[in-house]
Amino acid sequence: MTEDSGNSAGRAIPSGRLARLGVFGKLAGGVAGGVVAEGARRLANGERPKIGDLLLTPANATRVADQLSHLRGAAMKLGQMISMDAGDMLPPELATILARLRNNANHMPPQQLDRVLAAEWGKDWRRKFAHFQAHPVAAASIGQVHRARLPDGTELAIKVQYPGVKESIDADVDNVATLLRVSGMLPKSLDIAPLLDEAKKQLHEEADYLREAQMLARYGDLLADQSQFVVPKLYSDLTTPRVLAMSFVTGVPVETLETAPQDVRDRVMHDLISLVLRELFDWRLMQTDPNFANYRWQPETEKLVLLDFGAARPLPAETGEGYRRLLTAALAGDRDAVREAAIAAGFLGEAAVLQHRALVDRMIDVILVELAKPGPFDFGDRAFVGVLREQGTEIARDRDTWHLPPIDTLFVQRKISGTALLAARLKARVDVRALIQHSFGEATL
Repeated sequence: MTEDSGNSAGRAIPSGRLARLGVFGKLAGGVAGGVVAEGARRLANGERPKIGDLLLTPANATRVADQLSHLRGAAMKLGQMISMDAGDMLPPELATILARLRNNANHMPPQQLDRVLAAEWGKDWRRKFAHFQAHPVAAASIGQVHRARLPDGTELAIKVQYPGVKESIDADVDNVATLLRVSGMLPKSLDIAPLLDEAKKQLHEEADYLREAQMLARYGDLLADQSQFVVPKLYSDLTTPRVLAMSFVTGVPVETLETAPQDVRDRVMHDLISLVLRELFDWRLMQTDPNFANYRWQPETEKLVLLDFGAARPLPAETGEGYRRLLTAALAGDRDAVREAAIAAGFLGEAAVLQHRALVDRMIDVILVELAKPGPFDFGDRAFVGVLREQGTEIARDRDTWHLPPIDTLFVQRKISGTALLAARLKARVDVRALIQHSFGEATL
């Protein structure tokens, strides 16, 4: 969830197919106009610009972000997914687009909100509450959250889905894919159809609040004995396919931990990394959206609040087994075994290894050196990231070797990468090696 600043204006979310298509048309036209204008300016200065340079100008970055955030739904969600997956590897202009998507706070105006709730709860829905705050306390890609109070004084968080989001998922994903193709960011030889199909499937699942309610309750049960975590309580009598009702849990943005004592930051990330390992090797169930806004911190209790279980998904046994083989080889410091395990799990394509064996091995060596260092891993030390980026960028220039890992692996890696980014943000120090070894000892694969 993205915390609403409280001073943003409501803006009706386009709900009809034609209305949403019109926004994409406006976006494409605006970007094209920006390309022409910037191209003319650079030609007048004697430059010979590339089309990629013209597409990713700051003005076009702002234009794309504003229009996609106005659409919300699949268009915005895909942008958020790409931003978390790519981590430190994005060009700055594209990172600007995605940062604006994460932070934009457009929300439904009161009249549109009332229509949605009347359709779900009936016209007299206000009688269910002693108070219902019209202005959302948070806004995200698929829905926005309101604070409410029941007649008995119970404080609730009510997540309300934007109208038209569920119906527009398939078309929005296809339109975003078209924009990526037109931009030249993806090679024509790369078959992204399986990824697009899976993106549509996950977004349909995330738009089903009854499914999310089940996942919320399941995580509440799984973590019932873990006092360091707080999971909101489900209120099923007020939950519908487009409205999710849960207890209101207080907390501040997890990023505020940046100023917390080192031992607190270390403990929080120790707990989160342990949770990821349990999800992967023990539960075979993972909440795959590591957006920072899905974590809140309670300074008074020193507990971490876990939010938003729409992206929770079961994992096949072979996904966990692939990670087990890869991590076992890494802990042993065996470069060849790491490479073979990475190929077998689908992390690496065979074509990339055949064409760029030396670069691949150098990247593996960098990771093995970091993992072999004694004591806690310092996530605040990012020196090795630059080396990996340099090697990875050189491989990525060879578009004929681009490769998509298995879908489940992509979602798991998204969670792992996002968790590592949060650890880096907090400059945490965690003995990752010991956590992995401990996890292997207790896993029930």
